[in-house]
Amino acid sequence: MRGGGGAVKSTGNDPDERGDTPVLITEAAPSFDEQHAARKRKYITMMALRLPCLFLALIFAQISWWLALGFLLLSIPLPWAAVLIANDRPPRKAQRFKRYKREQGVPSAEVLERSNNHQVIEG
Repeated sequence: MRGGGGAVKSTGNDPDERGDTPVLITEAAPSFDEQHAARKRKYITMMALRLPCLFLALIFAQISWWLALGFLLLSIPLPWAAVLIANDRPPRKAQRFKRYKREQGVPSAEVLERSNNHQVIEG
């Protein structure tokens, strides 16, 4: 008999065959380094969009000042939004907490009365 730790083999009947690909069995969050790399990519992408907006504003300044103003106004909030998005961490997973319910732990008044009617023997 073989020990555990191997990859899950597909039966061949499944159209989504995985072959020797391991199955993810945990719900662990991505590591801090992975989260940081994803946030840096988002920041760089948004800041890279600002430069074309400024160039288009310069180009359209000679054609139509409305378009130039639009591109300029579009490029102004991009650094602010990029910083906000890059500093945002992924949302936490919703967790269910077990709350104390008083009704379950407190006996009813009838049960308390019956328990107080016990016979006391004095000797």
